[in-house]
Amino acid sequence: MTNTVKNSNLTLRYSFIQGFYWMNFSAIMGFASLYLLDSGFTNTEIGMIMAVAGIISAILQPVIAGYADRPSSPSLKKIVLVLILFQLILGLLMLLSFRKTIFFTGLLYGSTITLLQLLNPFINSLGMESINQGKRLNFGAARGMGSVAYAIMSYLLGAIAEKAGAVSVPFSISVLSLAFVGALILFPFRKTEVSVSAQRTATSNPLAFFVKYKRFAIVLIGCIFIYLSHVLLNSFTFQIVESKGGGSAEMGTSMAIAALIELPTLFLFTFMLKKAACHFWFRICGIFFMLKSLGTLFAPNIPVFYGVQFLQMLGWGLIAVSSVYYVNSIMEEQDAIKGQAYITMTYTLGSVLGALLGGALIDAAGVNAMLIFATVSAFIGMIILLFATERTNSSRT
Repeated sequence: MTNTVKNSNLTLRYSFIQGFYWMNFSAIMGFASLYLLDSGFTNTEIGMIMAVAGIISAILQPVIAGYADRPSSPSLKKIVLVLILFQLILGLLMLLSFRKTIFFTGLLYGSTITLLQLLNPFINSLGMESINQGKRLNFGAARGMGSVAYAIMSYLLGAIAEKAGAVSVPFSISVLSLAFVGALILFPFRKTEVSVSAQRTATSNPLAFFVKYKRFAIVLIGCIFIYLSHVLLNSFTFQIVESKGGGSAEMGTSMAIAALIELPTLFLFTFMLKKAACHFWFRICGIFFMLKSLGTLFAPNIPVFYGVQFLQMLGWGLIAVSSVYYVNSIMEEQDAIKGQAYITMTYTLGSVLGALLGGALIDAAGVNAMLIFATVSAFIGMIILLFATERTNSSRT
């Protein structure tokens, strides 16, 4: 039985896990404003809820990862299952308490956002640990299916919400979380046995971890700058499009182009690894984040702005998979989950900073000032990734 599971291709089963995660991401993050505005929150309050949820998630990610890396802890699959069950309970509570108390609604939704962001590094680690155990799994293809599922869910929930209203959001979260539980249960996984010598070198203390992985600490700083730029461009797309002479239709088109253009990179990344190691791809993704920010700043009109979206292929599309492989390659087994948590934490911190700075920059100095800031941020991140990213062990890429 063990040999059968090891030799079978787990890409399809893992694709369902990625798919239901990103469908949940679409419902929770993509429709947060719709649900919370309907519940009586202001835009400022919504921003605060998302920022606080992000900060809590950033604090908890390395803590839970440190626990997951312990030899005595439950398997990664069980930890993810517990988090998803909490997500399901929160979805049901939101459904049952719909429009009853504004404080309780904010608390539940903020908790849902925190759990959603917590799940990401552990889902990535689930796939990478399976690969490290010798199981056949194409991580890039599975992550690509997650993006496809995100796009489909965004379209479907948009149409459903238009007819059924905001209550469709907690209903979708509940249904998707239940399906998520089923997909995880059907995924074969067992905890990797860590040797005694490896246990002794495990770094549960954050300070000890970063002393052990000094260059990785610098890489994380670069990622924060990269993600800050990315979040600014994506959270304020409507304002950017308006400054180029477009409206909501053009915003939707640009988002669709960006989402579709990243798929080839996701699906073909395993092939790309045969041409160059993951550290190479991780380094160059920073260049394309910077080029996209610069192109957005100088795009004179909507057609050129559409063209700029093609840079997404080797920007977000590339970092989404190369960063996961990079962490897996430079970390010892007993530190791998913590590494994934820290790299995910940089996106969370970038999101928090973007939420706090973006609107203020636009209100104070206009869209172009925000885009200049985003470009400078991406440039700093690009330089750090180019020089701090270390060569990877080819046997683990």
